[in-house]
Amino acid sequence: MSPKFNVVSSGSVARRFARSTNGNVAIIFAIALVPILGFVGAAIDYSRANKARTAMQAALDSAALMLAKDISSGAITAGQVAAKAQSYFSSLYTNTEARSINVSATYTAKDSSGSSTVLLKGDGSVDTAFMNLFGFPALGIGSTATATWGGTRLRVAMALDVTGSMVQNNSPKLAEMKKAAKALVDTLRASAQTKDDVYISVVPFAQMVNVGTDKQGASWLGWTLWDSANSSCSKSRYTSKSTCEKNGGTWSNNRSQWDGCVTDRDQPYDTTSTPPSGSGTLFPAAYYDACPPALLQMTSAYTLSDATTIKNMIGDLVAQGGTNQAIGLHWAWMSLLTGSPLNTPSKDPDYKYTDAIILLSDGLNTKDRWYGNGYDPSPQVDARQKLLCDNIRASATNTSRTVIYTIQVNTDGDPESAILKYCADSGNFFATTTASGISSAFAQIGSSLSKLRIAK
Repeated sequence: MSPKFNVVSSGSVARRFARSTNGNVAIIFAIALVPILGFVGAAIDYSRANKARTAMQAALDSAALMLAKDISSGAITAGQVAAKAQSYFSSLYTNTEARSINVSATYTAKDSSGSSTVLLKGDGSVDTAFMNLFGFPALGIGSTATATWGGTRLRVAMALDVTGSMVQNNSPKLAEMKKAAKALVDTLRASAQTKDDVYISVVPFAQMVNVGTDKQGASWLGWTLWDSANSSCSKSRYTSKSTCEKNGGTWSNNRSQWDGCVTDRDQPYDTTSTPPSGSGTLFPAAYYDACPPALLQMTSAYTLSDATTIKNMIGDLVAQGGTNQAIGLHWAWMSLLTGSPLNTPSKDPDYKYTDAIILLSDGLNTKDRWYGNGYDPSPQVDARQKLLCDNIRASATNTSRTVIYTIQVNTDGDPESAILKYCADSGNFFATTTASGISSAFAQIGSSLSKLRIAK
């Protein structure tokens, strides 16, 4: 069979083409393609510019901190700031998108508040790949970074629970506390620009606190309790100093056997900062078979060696004994104060200071000098601690106050500690039901304290 062909006249084809709408989509797409490609291209160009700006910000932040450290330590002079800023930025900025980046630095010496500031500004541009087609050959980028130092210095006292429950049943609480506390030292050290910017003390506590056997000759120690329990007569039938010496015996107080532990001061001085001057204001040396490791007085965290000293002390902590949060808190407060008993370095009047106490405990108060049995919660010990916290707050002045952070490590299903929550300043109480939560609490505290050192 022969194929069939339809013959259509040219006039007919022309009329059909005029009436047809089948090609409109292609035409519309062709017209819309240009702006669509433009928007996609603009998004790509803006993404490249934003990446370059983010890299610029990170480099400026780091350079500002490095400059602050150099200036405050005397490594560079004010006249060298601009050149050093450019040098630091060039070594830190690795993004290849931006070109012609200019960095300027402005150094402002100590102002009326005692603060010094270095301000870095960076600006440059990123060549566009797509927006150039529409008359935009480059996108400008810019950012700033500010480092402020000298206005606020930190004194941080860590009162750390080293009672037996921290390791009971192979609990990892003590190990997690050590790790978190050492990380805090590193965090605070990173914000220090001079030796005096950050000081840290560590007060391990159980039922008592260990001030160190090197304090045996200190005038602020009271020996009445110790001597009454640890002295003897060369003539064994006499049990008091007066009768011993009256009958020709020699009374020996055996103070060489003291392991450094002190118990609560006489009331009401156990809750006050009254300087030790005699009688009940002294700190009573006492015997304690679970005496914790000796406390560490305020120590600068500026150099690596200083920080290592603090962290090594934390790393050597061991746990045993009952819980007396109040005595740990009291000695943490003492470590923040100048003069006796711990002779903390005096404060420079040209600077502002923030004193902070971090109190961590995994249990409820069970025993102090007067109350409790060492096992069951003691409302009387809580009451002494409440008075202490009230007095710490009442000691605040317009230029000096003590911020209190508290951490309850509650892995045993205890009720929430009302006294720890009471003692903490608003928003500064942290409760965790896991040992691993200790690190999170310390990290949040470290962030809070670091904000007082550096502003960006």
